[in-house]
Amino acid sequence: MKSQQLPTIGFIGLGNMGGRMAKNLHNAGYPLVGYDIDTEKCAALIATGASAGKDTTGVVKNSDVVMTSLRSSEVFCGVAEQHFIPNARDGQVFIDLGTTEVERTRNLAVALTEKGATLIDAPVSGGPHGSETGTLRIFVGGDAAVVEKCRPILEILGEPKYVVYCGQSGAGQIVKGVNQLAMGLGAAAYMEAMAFGVCAGVDPVAIRNVVGMGSGWRGEFDRIAKRIIDDGGKTLVVKYPELPYFLAAAEAAGFEIPLTEALYEFCKRGNYEMFDNMNRSSRSFWHELTKGAEEE
Repeated sequence: MKSQQLPTIGFIGLGNMGGRMAKNLHNAGYPLVGYDIDTEKCAALIATGASAGKDTTGVVKNSDVVMTSLRSSEVFCGVAEQHFIPNARDGQVFIDLGTTEVERTRNLAVALTEKGATLIDAPVSGGPHGSETGTLRIFVGGDAAVVEKCRPILEILGEPKYVVYCGQSGAGQIVKGVNQLAMGLGAAAYMEAMAFGVCAGVDPVAIRNVVGMGSGWRGEFDRIAKRIIDDGGKTLVVKYPELPYFLAAAEAAGFEIPLTEALYEFCKRGNYEMFDNMNRSSRSFWHELTKGAEEE
């Protein structure tokens, strides 16, 4: 396929993840125009040879496929309501690469369908390294036929075998929830186990040496224990900013996720603010578990 036959991609959100994804699409030969409210991020994209738009609305109006990598559900939904829906046109495709509330995703999909456009939810996992190397896992929801047409684009960003169609609108976000809960609840379990020993007065190095240092679950425990020993667990996260999305989805569908609810309520009552790996305000589960011991 010749370059001029490729759809023009508008990419909104050029942060830690988005900037790398936009660069990969540009390097693959797609006509691309990016935008971020941070002018330095736009300048960095221009330095790669791609183009930067002046504002979100302009990018939407001049793109066949609009992709977003934004920091939260609230931010994405605000952008979609203010800029996408009013300017969407027949045949246009919007791809949300972030983690967004399921019901809001579905509502936005309906609104865009009424304009003749399509919303695909395609949240990713793999962090900045996966974005850089094009090896992300991508959980895809939306109209199956449109997803297949967009698969070549998605497979530039993700490892092809891990670009998986999960079902109709919202299904990608649901499976991203499975991913996040597996990571967050797993990390929380190992942190709590470690805190039991530390708060009871045992040297964390001794705990790691005898409980960790192995494969399987011991390897996962070891990874958490090492970070606690190295920096006091200051960077350990349990996906706190996103937990309300999954709790809301479970409530809407009529089932319970009690461990997630307990984790969220426990973190929420604390006041230790930190930032997660996406630079979002979060709460430190480790700090809340051990603050009594720290104050002694």
